[in-house]
Amino acid sequence: MNTKLSPGALGTAGAIISVAVMLLLGIFGNLGIYSGAVEMMMKWHMFFSLTPLGIAGGVIEAAIISFVLLYCFSRIYNRLS
Repeated sequence: MNTKLSPGALGTAGAIISVAVMLLLGIFGNLGIYSGAVEMMMKWHMFFSLTPLGIAGGVIEAAIISFVLLYCFSRIYNRLS
């Protein structure tokens, strides 16, 4: 059985999950919950902060990075399978 991944679908799914996680971290960070995870995200993502503009920037950055990485992953996987 030869399974192929759809690069666009996998990239989009990853981007959607990343957007949800980043948005939740922004909301929880402003509530004082999961402050350790919020601090790590602020170190790892150059546009993420707890301001509304920083949350939007982090969401966009995470979506783009996730889409590109998972798209490339699925293309490589499909070539190897």
